[in-house]
Amino acid sequence: MTITNVLVANRGEIARRVFATCRRMGIGTTAVYSDADAASPHVAEADAAIRLPGNTPAETYLRGELIIEAALSAGADAIHPGYGFLSENAEFARSVLDAGLVWIGPPVAAIEQMGSKVESKKMMDAAGVPVLAELDPAEVTDAHLPVLIKASAGGGGRGMRVVRDLAELRDQIAGAQREAESAFGDPTVFCERYLETGRHIEVQVMSDTFGKTWAVGERECSIQRRHQKVVEEAPSPLVEKIDGMRDRLFEAARLAAEAIGYEGAGTVEFLADEKGDFFFLEMNTRLQVEHPVTEQTTGLDLVRLQLQVASGLPLPANQPALRGHSIEVRLYAEDPAHDWQPQSGPVHKLEIPFTAGEFTVLDQPGVRLDTGVVDDSVVGVHYDPMLAKVISYAETRAEAAHLLATALQRAKIHGLVTNRDLLVRVLRHPAFLAGDTDTAFFATHDLAVLSAPLVSEADEALSIVAAALADSALNRGASRLAGLTPSGWRNLSSLPQTKSYESRTTGTHEVRYRFTRTGIAVEGHDGLELIAVAPDRVVLGVPGERGSVRRQFEIARYGDHVAVDSPLGPVAVRKLPRFTDPSEQVAAGSLLAPMPGSVIRLGAAEGDHVKQGQPILWLEAMKMEHTIAAPATGVLSALNVTVGQQVEVGTVLAVVEEEEQEQA
Repeated sequence: MTITNVLVANRGEIARRVFATCRRMGIGTTAVYSDADAASPHVAEADAAIRLPGNTPAETYLRGELIIEAALSAGADAIHPGYGFLSENAEFARSVLDAGLVWIGPPVAAIEQMGSKVESKKMMDAAGVPVLAELDPAEVTDAHLPVLIKASAGGGGRGMRVVRDLAELRDQIAGAQREAESAFGDPTVFCERYLETGRHIEVQVMSDTFGKTWAVGERECSIQRRHQKVVEEAPSPLVEKIDGMRDRLFEAARLAAEAIGYEGAGTVEFLADEKGDFFFLEMNTRLQVEHPVTEQTTGLDLVRLQLQVASGLPLPANQPALRGHSIEVRLYAEDPAHDWQPQSGPVHKLEIPFTAGEFTVLDQPGVRLDTGVVDDSVVGVHYDPMLAKVISYAETRAEAAHLLATALQRAKIHGLVTNRDLLVRVLRHPAFLAGDTDTAFFATHDLAVLSAPLVSEADEALSIVAAALADSALNRGASRLAGLTPSGWRNLSSLPQTKSYESRTTGTHEVRYRFTRTGIAVEGHDGLELIAVAPDRVVLGVPGERGSVRRQFEIARYGDHVAVDSPLGPVAVRKLPRFTDPSEQVAAGSLLAPMPGSVIRLGAAEGDHVKQGQPILWLEAMKMEHTIAAPATGVLSALNVTVGQQVEVGTVLAVVEEEEQEQA
């Protein structure tokens, strides 16, 4: 059977990844897109693209019948589901086959058997695979705590909640069900005992239609936030140091695949302890987000193998040997320092240095970039806020970590707050470098410390000085008069010029400077030398104990947003206007929308007395619920939104008038 055109029932980076292999194989490509994704790179790259009217997943990418119609109308003969959305939906797979199309995935029966995490555990237990017992939510007692609520139909952290207090169980189950329904169209959840620490290790399997199953390699994905993976690597540091563990893992993974007659690419996930014992968590009947690290350490193109298996070809005679080490990080538009708050808006620039290839297997040490965004892309509120997967490949784990950390630190990521600083700090952390990467990594090593800015306060201040001098050069160049004269230059002494900038982490910075006959004088930066200045580049001579050090800064502007990049670290600030518009001020106690989203619940009514920390309302954005709580104890004097209302970032949702404290 020859596949000539593949429709990818997905979006963004996922679709671009599959398209890249299709192009290398001479296979045509078809995209589907929501209204929100009309300008997405995956749409432009496809040979044909079909619109799915609407924005939300439920309106678009979860509409299997529309996707099949799109494939037929575009002349595609196969559908690749990618990962997420309908990739593990047995009914969709069956409908694809019934429509006479090739399904690039496992048999429908295998998806059904593994689709229920409850039933799959029973099956794996019967097959001899170690399992962690499932708990009926109605039977959970204090003795079982803590427990983990999980969505039966999905993954990626959606619908997952940790419960440590039995009184919270009912509300947490309800919240998990809402998230699961929104993300997967199925509200079913279950509970299992929660291990506070553990290692998340998974095995990539690949099976053909002739009965051959490869356990291709293992990955460690223990560093997670909200039960969603953030850092993944192959091979696993734990498996590397425990004799015989890889053989036992591979045997368990093959047993799992063979027990359900598996075909194609799949992943068997385990939770392991430091002794090397492990328990089956689930089997993902699809390609995984983190599959690039396995590709890098085997030299295999897993999407190519998927297409070959779906075409009826056998796996090659010999499985490749493991090689080197690969680490992948997920670069998210989110703020780890503020409860991982997702961000939305324009990505003005995304440039990762040392990139040797995109969506391809590297043969030499370097960085691979798999991304669904390009310069000037917009991150919306309807989908996961992942910007890119940045993957390093090197001979050793230490080299791979160092290469990836340096690439991220020097990356130009303009426009949105991201988790970049956190990722670099993790990759350079002594515990990570020692291979101590359990699922409690962020709690153990203090999330506040890990999410702190890479750049020091002193270096941030120096970067802001460079921004001010670059702005001065920009103003001078725009002036029709005295174009060759330094801005603000006077023949006699004068007051310094002042430019103000706002940093998210250190507040307002006022840069006060004067151009002199011999150079420049900047208050608070004695001895600073101006070597070169242009609107987009400033070179400073910075005094030090052993003499002056030349530092180069690159400056980019997007409205009032200013990005300063240098080897010292990235800095992003907002240029403040000289005069403040009173109409832009908001009342004290105002609760502002931290992101665009939809109001899904209200927890209080106007006029209610509320306590500090009490939930006032809940927003849904990027498939997650976010609680908006009272900033202080007082009266809810205004509630400006209703359930179902869409709000933009910065919208005043409510106002709490704080109680006056009685004098002692």
